[in-house]
Amino acid sequence: MKSLERFAVVSVPLLLCACVSSGPVTPLPAPVAAADYQRHLQRLASDEFEGRKPGTEGERRTVEYLIAEFGKLGLEPGNGDSWLQQVPIVEMTTGSDASLSLGEQTLRYLDDMVVWTRRVVPEMRLESSPLVFVGHGIVAPEYGWNDYAGLDMRGKTAVILVNEPGFATGDASLFRGRALTYYGRWTYKFEEAARQGAAGALIVHQTEPAGYPWHTVRNGRVGPQVDLASADDNAGRVQIEGWITTEAADALFRAAGTTYAEALQAASQPGFQARLLPMQATAAVRNVIRRSSSANVVARIPGSRRADEYVLYMAHWDHLGRSLARSGDTVFNGAVDNATGVSGLLSLAAAFMREPRRPERTVVFFAPTAEESGLLGSAYYVDQPLYPLARTLAVLNMDAISFGGPTRDVSVVGWGMSDLQDLLAAAARRQERILMPEPTPENGYYYRSDHFNFAKAGVPALYFKLGIDDRERGTEGGIAQRREYELTRYHTVADEYQPGQDLRGGLEDLQLMYAVGSRLAYGREVPAWRPDSEFRAIRERSLEADRARR
Repeated sequence: MKSLERFAVVSVPLLLCACVSSGPVTPLPAPVAAADYQRHLQRLASDEFEGRKPGTEGERRTVEYLIAEFGKLGLEPGNGDSWLQQVPIVEMTTGSDASLSLGEQTLRYLDDMVVWTRRVVPEMRLESSPLVFVGHGIVAPEYGWNDYAGLDMRGKTAVILVNEPGFATGDASLFRGRALTYYGRWTYKFEEAARQGAAGALIVHQTEPAGYPWHTVRNGRVGPQVDLASADDNAGRVQIEGWITTEAADALFRAAGTTYAEALQAASQPGFQARLLPMQATAAVRNVIRRSSSANVVARIPGSRRADEYVLYMAHWDHLGRSLARSGDTVFNGAVDNATGVSGLLSLAAAFMREPRRPERTVVFFAPTAEESGLLGSAYYVDQPLYPLARTLAVLNMDAISFGGPTRDVSVVGWGMSDLQDLLAAAARRQERILMPEPTPENGYYYRSDHFNFAKAGVPALYFKLGIDDRERGTEGGIAQRREYELTRYHTVADEYQPGQDLRGGLEDLQLMYAVGSRLAYGREVPAWRPDSEFRAIRERSLEADRARR
């Protein structure tokens, strides 16, 4: 292992400048103990935790470990006298005989398509449903875009492109160009199809605009799938949801007299009109259903002076579990995603507890469940918050802390969203690092992790990752390392921790996490969304309602 000595524990008062200046700076203290971080990471990413899937023995072991570690540190339970917030869930396992045919084309499950139903029923069928190509499946009045204009989708199945028009054309005037908005997320596309009354919704996968290869989609659908329990058992969802490969889509479009490339080009132009395809979809799935609950883990350090104001650190504890259908290695250990984040959560809690005085604001350490199933644990918390959202000053999210050496830069996910970026910049300067926008905004990472649920409720949220300008291997080396993870290890059994793994870069990022959170916990700053943020108005309404209640 590369030396971690420079990350030895230092208990020094944290003094941050409010802005970036050109003069000499005092190096940023390193409050996170490298040995503790490594110990937690090696344990949580081991086979002992069976891939940390909600509703399994792996969940029980993970939750018990977190409670024990928070207790040893001297934190208090975060939900009254309990460490847990129970999240009602329903678990459905789709049979491997799931079927889908598009006209004369019969697709192979997992190889050509994955299909399921979010409706909590033992089986679901879609019979001879007319196919409609709805382009990117977006209704966005603020961008003057409506792919469903004039359509009656009742009884029909939408064929939908992933991402957004601006990504396909490179036109910066379409949405945000190659930078993804929520309209490009697959979750939005299924939600919109349901709002339009569609019977089915099929998204066409393509690696670059999706941000991950087909095996990520396939692996994500193997085994039990977790969803929040709802009063109507998700009756408002479409009957059948799913993904099809680019190759399957091209065959479909060729049978309709065009090609996938031509369809993509047409759908990415202003004024696109949806097209009824001359074939129908027939699909069937069977489910094994189990109802239970899964746990969000919550701990806190009470504030000494403004205890009713909160700074919330967050890292989801769950991953994909194990696949008994595989031969060889069956455990999706999720070392980077997200044993690193949970290990960081515990390490930051320890750093705060080592300080000679308590923070003035309450610091909450939140490990939600079921992020991999659609950000479910954080969604439940936001719907049933343990601490008022209007008085939650900031959410600092750790989801997949990178392995690798130190970098000269910090990749900010969601560039320019809030004042939290200013605090991050001041701390980064003391590491002689600069902030840069995330290199792949088209992947929409800001909309793919738990902080997004808080942002939608108006809470300022910060999410950043290790930069790409590696101090030892340069930018090319940093990019190559990131791409290797995304294409070969993300959501595969290869996401493992190995002795000797380089943790230096991730530990520097944890220093930044501590610096920003400590500045808020011991100070009086009230972060705000930037004026052009889509979340600013929500926050202002939330704060106004909170003032009226007081």
